Amino acid sequence: MAQDDKPVADKGKAPAEKQTTEVPGAKEPHEQTTKDGKKPVDLPADELNEEDQKLKDELDMLVERLTESDKSLYKPALEAIKTSIKTATSSMTAVPKPLKFLRPHYEKLEQTYESWPAGDDKNSLADTLSVLGMTYADEDRTDTLKYRLLAPSGDLGSWGHEYMRHLALEIGSDYQKRLNEERDADELVTLCLALVPFFLKHNAEADAVDILSELEMIEAIADHVDENTYARVCLYMVSMVPLLTYPDNDRFLHTAHDIYRKHNQLPHALTLAIRLNDFDLIKSDFYSTKDKNMRRQLAFVLARQKIPLELDDDEKEADPELQECLNNTRMPDHFKSLAKELNILDPKVPEDIYKSHLESSRTAGLTNTDSARHNLASAFVNAFVNAGFGTDKMMLVEGGIKSSWVWKTKDDGMLSTAASLGALMLWDVENGVDKIDTYTYVQEDSIKAGAALATGIVNSGVRLEADPAFALLGDNLDGSKPKSVRVASLMGLGLAYAGSNREDLLELLLPFVTDTSLDMQLSAMAALSLGLVFVGSAQSDVSEAIIQTFLDDDRNKQLKDKWTRFMALGLALLYFGQQEEVDVILETLKAIDHPMSKPTSVLAEICAWAGTGAVLKLQELLYTCNEHIEEGDEDRKGDELVQTYAVLGLSLVAMGEEVGQEMVLRQFGHLMHYGEANIRKAVPLAMGLISPSNPQMKVYDTLSRYTHDNDPDVAVNAIFAMGLLGAGTNNARLAQLLRQLASYYHRDPNALFMVRIAQGLLHMGKGTLSLSPFHTDRSVLSRVSAAGLLTTLVSLIDAKSFVLGDSHYLLYFLVTAISPRFLITLDEDLKPLQVNVRVGQAVDVVGQAGRPKTITGWQTQSTPVLLSYGERAELEDEEYIPVTNVMEGLVILKKNPEWEGAQA
Repeated sequence: MAQDDKPVADKGKAPAEKQTTEVPGAKEPHEQTTKDGKKPVDLPADELNEEDQKLKDELDMLVERLTESDKSLYKPALEAIKTSIKTATSSMTAVPKPLKFLRPHYEKLEQTYESWPAGDDKNSLADTLSVLGMTYADEDRTDTLKYRLLAPSGDLGSWGHEYMRHLALEIGSDYQKRLNEERDADELVTLCLALVPFFLKHNAEADAVDILSELEMIEAIADHVDENTYARVCLYMVSMVPLLTYPDNDRFLHTAHDIYRKHNQLPHALTLAIRLNDFDLIKSDFYSTKDKNMRRQLAFVLARQKIPLELDDDEKEADPELQECLNNTRMPDHFKSLAKELNILDPKVPEDIYKSHLESSRTAGLTNTDSARHNLASAFVNAFVNAGFGTDKMMLVEGGIKSSWVWKTKDDGMLSTAASLGALMLWDVENGVDKIDTYTYVQEDSIKAGAALATGIVNSGVRLEADPAFALLGDNLDGSKPKSVRVASLMGLGLAYAGSNREDLLELLLPFVTDTSLDMQLSAMAALSLGLVFVGSAQSDVSEAIIQTFLDDDRNKQLKDKWTRFMALGLALLYFGQQEEVDVILETLKAIDHPMSKPTSVLAEICAWAGTGAVLKLQELLYTCNEHIEEGDEDRKGDELVQTYAVLGLSLVAMGEEVGQEMVLRQFGHLMHYGEANIRKAVPLAMGLISPSNPQMKVYDTLSRYTHDNDPDVAVNAIFAMGLLGAGTNNARLAQLLRQLASYYHRDPNALFMVRIAQGLLHMGKGTLSLSPFHTDRSVLSRVSAAGLLTTLVSLIDAKSFVLGDSHYLLYFLVTAISPRFLITLDEDLKPLQVNVRVGQAVDVVGQAGRPKTITGWQTQSTPVLLSYGERAELEDEEYIPVTNVMEGLVILKKNPEWEGAQA
C-alpha cells in the first residue's frame, strides 16, 4: 500500500501499542518501530504475522474472483468479504484489518461495479463499496452515500454504529449541497428516515435528532419515539434550543412539547409552552387534564410565572382551591411555615446586618449618625431583610404610625419609607392593606404616596378576587391628587398587575401616556406600568400610544427629559421574548427622527431576545459598544444611552445560556478597559444582571475591584451589583467585602447609601429569597422578574438623577423579581407534608447513557428546605410520587400504592 493510501484512522494507535521487537509476547510484529523511534508508514507483506497474512491473501483472492468472468463465484465471494468485515474486531483507534487490506483494491472494485450488469450481485457490491468508502479521508467525496443510494437499503444496521454515523454525516453535507444547487433531495430524506429508528434503538438519540435537524425535518422524530426513548430525546432537544437560531429554536420546542403532551407529561409540556410564549398552548395544556392534583400542580407553575388564568364558575365550584393555587394566595402561609422551620421568625434590625462593631473602630461612630439619609437607607435595609415576614421593629410597631420610623426621614425619604410596609407585608394582601391604610390619613403627601406604592408592592405576584389594589390606586389618579401620589399609584399598579394583561388597566393608564399636557414623569410611569402589565404580549394599543407620543410636536421639547427613558422601556417591555416580532417596531422607530428613537430600538431589541443566548445579537451589541462617540456631538446623549443599553443587553440576551455567559463576562473586562465612561458605568450593572442571586466568586472579585474605581458612577454601580449578585444568599464573603466598603466610604454619603442597600439585598428575607428570574430547574425565564430587574438597572445607569437623588423608590421595581427559593411538599389536600429529600448540586445528564445520577454531593433534609442557585432536590424514597418532574417551589405528592407492598 502506498504511503498516501494509508487510512487516516490508522495513524492514531495508542502509545501503549508501540511495542519494540525486544518485548516478549508482542502480538503484532509488524507494529515495530524503526531505530529512530518512528513507526514505519507501511511494512512489506512478508513482515505481517501469519494470521494477518492469511487474511490478506484470502481477501486478495476474493477480489480477484470478482474481476474474473465466472459469474457463479460473485455471490459467494461478496458474502465472504461482507462476513469478514462484519466479524472483524479492532481497537477503538485502528481501522479494522479487512478494510485495511481491501483499501488498495478500492479503485479496481469501482471499475468492476461499472462493468457489471444490473442485478442482485451489482447491488451487493454497491453495499460493500459503501462500507469501503468510509476509509476515504477526502471530505469532498461522499462514496459511502453514493453507493448506499445505488444499493437497496436492506439491513443497514448490520454494518454497525460507526458506519451509520458516517452515513448520517455524508447525508447532512450532501443535503446542504443539494439545497444550494436547488436539486431534489427526496432520496436523502427516505434514507435518513431509515437511520433514525436504528439510532433510537441503540441509545444514540443525539445522532437521530442531529440528522433530522440537519435535514430540517425535526418534527418527524415524534413518529419514532416511544415510552423508553422520548424522555432522553426531549431532554437533548430542549438543551439544544439556546444554540439554535430563530425559527429553529421554536420548532424544536414545539416538537418536544408535542412529544411530552403525547406521553402525558403535562408539567414538562407546560414549561415548554411558557417558553414558547404561546398563551393558547398554555391554556390547552392546562385544560387537557381532569386530574385534580395535576391541575393544581400546573396552577402553581403558572402562578410562579405570573400568568393570569381565570376559571369559569363551574370549575371554581368543582375545585374551589384551584383558583387559590392560580392566584398564589397561600404564599404568605407557606413562606412563614418555612421561616418557622428554619427558626428565623424574629425580626432583624439594620444593625444586625451592618455589624458596625466589626467595621474599623476609626469609622464606627461616624456611620451611625442619625441623619435622614442614613435612616432612609435603614428603612430600605429593614424592608429587604424582613420582606414577607410581616413583622419588624421599625414600621409595624406597637405605637402605630406615631412611633413609626417614617418620621425619622424627610420629604421623598418618607415616600420610600412608607412604601417599605408593602415589602414587609409582601404577598399578605388581606393583613397588609389594613396596616397600610392608617398611613393614608396623614397630612404629608409623601407618606400618602408611599402608602399607595406599598399597596401596589404588597399585591405583587398574588391576586385576590376583591382586587383591592385596582380600587385603591385607581382612585388616586385624578388630577386633584398631588403629583407624588399619582406617580406612586401609577407605579403601584404596574407592580401589582405585572404580567396580568388586564384590559381594564388600558382605560385607566393610556390617557396618561397620550395626554401631552401632563408632566413627563407621569406619562413615563404610566407607560412603564403598561409595559409591565402587558410584558411580552406586543399589545398594539400601548405601543401605538407610545410611538404617537414620540411623534407629537408638543412632546418633542419634553422628550429630552430624564424620565423619557422609562417611556422607552415601557415600549420595549411589550416585546419581551418576542424575538423576530419586534422587527415591525424597530422599522417604525428608524423612521422617527429623534435622539430617543435609537436608544429605544436598542432597548426593544434586547428585550425581544432576552434569555435566548442568540450569538448574532450579542455580536451586534458588541459592535454597537465599539463605536467611538466624538465629543461635542449634538445627539451625544442619545448615542451614549445606545451604548449603555447595549452593555445591559449583552447580559440580558446571554443570561439563558452558560457558554454565552462565560464569553460575555470576558468581554466585560475588555469593555471596562477600553470603553468610554458611559460604557464603563454600565458594565458592573450588567455583571450583576447576568447572575442575580448567584454569587460566583470570579464575578464578585472583579466587582470588588470596580468598587474602588476612580469614576464614582462605576464604584456606586459596582456596589449595587454586588448586592444584586448575592441577593438573598447571606454569602459570608460578600458580607465581609461590603462591611469593608462601609468603612472605606464612610465620608461619601452616596457610596455609603449604596453599600447599605447592597447589604440589605444580600440578607434579603434573612437569606430565604431570590432575585433570579429563572425557575423550574433554571429552564424558564420569568418575564415579569426580568422586566423588574431591567427597570431597576435602567434607573441606576444615571444613579445620581434617580436612586441617589429623590427617586430612590424606583428600587422597589426589584419586588417583581422576589420569590422564595424553597421546596415545600404538600399532600393531596394541599396541606404541608414533611418528607425527606436529598438536596445537591444539579448534574447535567444530557446525552449520558443509562440512568445517571442527577445530583451530586447531596445532603438529606426534611422539607421544607431552601434551594440555592444550581441545586436540585429529589425524594429520598418511593413512598410518595411527585406530580411534577421538577422538585422546586410547591410540589404535590401522591401516595405510592406499591409502597406498602414493597415494604412488606
